[in-house]
Amino acid sequence: MDAAVGLPDAWSQVRAPLIVPLLRLAVAACLLMSVLLFLERLYMGVVIVGVKLLRRTPERRYKCDPLSEDDDPELGSAAFPVVLVQIPMFNEREVYHLSIGAVCGLSWPSDRLVVQVLDDSTDPVIKEMVRMECERWAHKGINITYQIREDRKGYKAGALKQGMKHGYVRECEYMVIFDADFQPDPDFLHRTIPYLYHNPDIALVQARWRFVNADECLMTRMQEMSLDYHFKVEQEVSSSVCAFFGFNGTAGVWRISAVNEAGGWNDRTTVEDMDLAIRASLKGWKFVYLGDVQVKSELPSTFKAFRFQQHRWSCGPANLFRKMLLEIVTNKKVTIWKKFHVIYNFFLVRKIVAHIVTFTFYCIVIPATIFVPEVHIPKWGCIYIPSIITLLNSVGTPRSFHLLFFWILFENVMSLHRTKATLIGLLEAGRVNEWVVTEKLGNVLKMKSSNKGSAKKSFMRMWERLNVPELGVSAFLFSCGWYDLAFGGKDNFFIYLFFQSIAFFVVGIGYVGTIVPQS
Repeated sequence: MDAAVGLPDAWSQVRAPLIVPLLRLAVAACLLMSVLLFLERLYMGVVIVGVKLLRRTPERRYKCDPLSEDDDPELGSAAFPVVLVQIPMFNEREVYHLSIGAVCGLSWPSDRLVVQVLDDSTDPVIKEMVRMECERWAHKGINITYQIREDRKGYKAGALKQGMKHGYVRECEYMVIFDADFQPDPDFLHRTIPYLYHNPDIALVQARWRFVNADECLMTRMQEMSLDYHFKVEQEVSSSVCAFFGFNGTAGVWRISAVNEAGGWNDRTTVEDMDLAIRASLKGWKFVYLGDVQVKSELPSTFKAFRFQQHRWSCGPANLFRKMLLEIVTNKKVTIWKKFHVIYNFFLVRKIVAHIVTFTFYCIVIPATIFVPEVHIPKWGCIYIPSIITLLNSVGTPRSFHLLFFWILFENVMSLHRTKATLIGLLEAGRVNEWVVTEKLGNVLKMKSSNKGSAKKSFMRMWERLNVPELGVSAFLFSCGWYDLAFGGKDNFFIYLFFQSIAFFVVGIGYVGTIVPQS
């Protein structure tokens, strides 16, 4: 009882000398990060408008005449370069046939195409299925090989590196990578290879991802909005301004000599694709992004799979930034402008600030100011700038403009995991090298009958669906909202806090990305 009575006095004694200065410092730091993010979004918006108005398309900036046997009839198919296609996979029961079938259907001379299926599967049944699929295409005349390893050392990077060690790879000039759920169109190589063939300073041609299951549920629509901005704005701007962007790990064509010069695949982080791209860029190589070349792929349909994917995509870049910062600064082959772009735009703002400020500002600092009225947040920082950033993000997916409200709430929920992963990467803490393969479901029936199993098993499934961190943040935001409403907060933050609390609660009880109807 005495301790409870003394709490208000203790709070009043520490609030003025300790809490208020710390909270004001946090507000200032978050406002600074918000301004940096706003300027970055504004800069990319201005550049992308200029690119469209000036029509700075890759076709106008680089030579890309199509390759044809008619150019030299005596050479025939030898007029085409030899291309290596690698398909890394791990227990891809539902989708392995999609990428293999699409790659084997590429319209490229069969004697100038080498297909590697790099299977790290641990399930013997799936391994046998993949092997038989490879044999089926081999009987049709496709030069396809099925390769396995003794262990999964290095995960995807290890598999790709192992595939490059074969003698026949020395005859290949270019290599293409497709993850197991990616399905290129037959003319993919005819639309990408010419950029590498005619421009010896280009190392990478990246195609855009097109999502076949974007309309599957609300969660996939939210993912589409975020990724479309990345592909339609971030990649386009980076390619146009300084010919550098992060390789997306799939649906890209590499010049093998550039890969070898950059040191090949490295498994020091979980973003081996970004690692290779930066090392190649520091050697002076250029990249080209082709937004009109689209490759079909699949978005994670479950929240668990999406969460693991976002952990890898947030932790890996932060950890790579920690490992490569000094190497980038001391590099002598690229310009200061390119170094600035990689360090500030690519890493600091997009991969670190964007994640940290979203959760810290909107889910911790703003709610905390409810209890400390001495700390005031200007409207431009908590309303105007976030609104403009949100509108700029929406340009990538105009068909989902009516879902912006849900997108904001969902992105704030995911910022919890992204911030945690970013800090793990920067500090090189526990889960820094965690690699969980994103589950792909293909066209199988994803909705399971709710009446199967006993009541005990159903309870266990429900318990496993709970996400405790989200429930904790939900309770915190609801408490802040209730306090703001009860004691008449002048900024009416309770409106936002209640909605955001509901979003965290819905995700916390596992009601997002759990039951997905078959499209």
